[in-house]
Amino acid sequence: MAAAAPAQPTDPELEATAWDLEPLVDGEGQEGVERRLSDALARSQAFAARHAGKLGELDSMGLREAMEELAVIHELASRAGYYAALRFSTDTADPANGALLQKVQEQETRIQTTLTFFELEWAALDDARVEELLAGEGLAFCAHHLRNVRRYREHLLSEPEEKILTEKALTGANAWTRLFEELTSAIEVVLPGAGGSPAGAGGSPTGAARAAGSGEDGAAGSGENGREDTGEKVALDVALSRLALADREVRRTTAEAVTAALAPGLRTRAFLFNTLLADKATDDRLRSYPHWLAARNLANEASDESVRALIEAVRARYEIPRRWYRLKAKLLGVERLADYDRMAAVTEDEVGFSFAQAREIVLDCYSSFSPELGALAKRFFDERRIDAPVRPGKRGGAFCAAAVPSVFPYVLLNYTARRRDVLTLAHELGHGVHFALAAPQGIFQQSTPLTLAETASVFGETIVFGRLLEEDTAPASRLALLAENLEDTIATVFRQIAMNRFEELVHTNRREQGELSVERFGELWAESQSEMFGDSVELTDGYRTWWSYIPHFIGSPGYVYAYAYGQLLALSVYERYEQTGPELVPRYLEMLAAGGSKSPEEVGAIVGVDLADPEFWTAGLDLVERQLQQAEAAAQGSGRL
Repeated sequence: MAAAAPAQPTDPELEATAWDLEPLVDGEGQEGVERRLSDALARSQAFAARHAGKLGELDSMGLREAMEELAVIHELASRAGYYAALRFSTDTADPANGALLQKVQEQETRIQTTLTFFELEWAALDDARVEELLAGEGLAFCAHHLRNVRRYREHLLSEPEEKILTEKALTGANAWTRLFEELTSAIEVVLPGAGGSPAGAGGSPTGAARAAGSGEDGAAGSGENGREDTGEKVALDVALSRLALADREVRRTTAEAVTAALAPGLRTRAFLFNTLLADKATDDRLRSYPHWLAARNLANEASDESVRALIEAVRARYEIPRRWYRLKAKLLGVERLADYDRMAAVTEDEVGFSFAQAREIVLDCYSSFSPELGALAKRFFDERRIDAPVRPGKRGGAFCAAAVPSVFPYVLLNYTARRRDVLTLAHELGHGVHFALAAPQGIFQQSTPLTLAETASVFGETIVFGRLLEEDTAPASRLALLAENLEDTIATVFRQIAMNRFEELVHTNRREQGELSVERFGELWAESQSEMFGDSVELTDGYRTWWSYIPHFIGSPGYVYAYAYGQLLALSVYERYEQTGPELVPRYLEMLAAGGSKSPEEVGAIVGVDLADPEFWTAGLDLVERQLQQAEAAAQGSGRL
């Protein structure tokens, strides 16, 4: 009989780990949301009456006062917006949550259109005048932000046009993105019962991912031929976690069950994706962006050349994951991996962790590295800033929300008691302490561009991995841990670049050929993934639909390469820590505290990393290859080859 997945929810502490969102609205609930939005709108209207058409008349003190007032407006709107969005993410099926989120988005749009004039007028000022203004006292809290606004000058439209685009986005791209979240959060995967695979299963897809599943009403329940499925219904995250189990038959049938669950809503998700691809193409054309990724690069403060260098460097080293997958096939005793084998445990040993154990490990690791980081991480547990259990209707995956500088961040998990979940907790708390340390930068400069956003999370995850490896003396378990670490790196660096390649293909094809069919999406997905896997992994037919549950493609086009950027940067910083020891800690904390107040190159320089060096990516990939060599040595030493 196939091995079962880890038991779900049997952990009382885990089940009790839920957010308290009231600090965002000072305990006023929905009334607090509405009051803050009304106040923000009134303030934005008064601000526009004072400053519209007159921005060029301000002196430095006047600019500082204007930016301070804008900060208050953004704080009010953001508190309301985060309250609604976070409440929605914990239960997307509740109509009240959706209604509140829609109401907030509509009011936020009114505020945004009222203030549209400011960035347009600021971008239109003469360079010399801008530098004269920013040389004044008291503008450090917004200077880098204001300089970044001017980088968009060539891509801004007239004020009426900008207002129209902002208004229409509410019923356009924003609405489609919300629909995707609702569809994917509603999916239930029917795991095979005693009788075997679920009816209608159509293939065997890929391994686990840190993302939500997808589907729509009726996605799981009865098979294609009308036979009732008798297996257990679980969330997609739970199903995906089974792909790490040692039993290959469990992996195969679980993958088939996920494919079956994705099938009913596939055409809807394809239409949704097509619409957003066309919407972005229109935006890019109107704003004169030369290619589909240009807007994302600009937001990331990264040049097209540097991003191209990263992507090309990673694609040139695809032999690293291929080497591992060939070795893994030997460890698993199969001639060649199938896609559903990629995340499989390489030993029968599968260590489980209660939520309390995970908390203790992560907090001890953070505190040992830096008491300051440990104290910040502890606040997430003490102040109910973590929502951890898997629940029906809850958004899948994991994330950390910065909220606003005056309110401590929030972390969402879907904790399934696996060792990888411990590392995910460490990862998301890394984001959290990063946001907390950068809070003094203020609302304009707390958050970093995406290219730096993964630094603290990967660094924290790496610290916890080191502890787990150090304390694990069993050869089988150590091999499993090294394998998991390498596979996480492969997923973050190589898989994300392969997904970037998929985006490149679909955006280009949509613009050149028109609407893409479900089959065409599947072909482009298989093409981009096959390039990475080469002959090391067999891609099954069902795998062709697995593009359809990944939220980044929908809500954040072009996002995924930033994972590779952040992973390689974090590994480089961690290597410096291993070389220099505790003396790096103050500089590391300084780097995190800088938030988005400096360019990525300036932030990297704080810890001695030169992001402008074209060889930086090669050096980072060399570190990944060393991880591979460690895993290869452990496999050789296990006596299983």
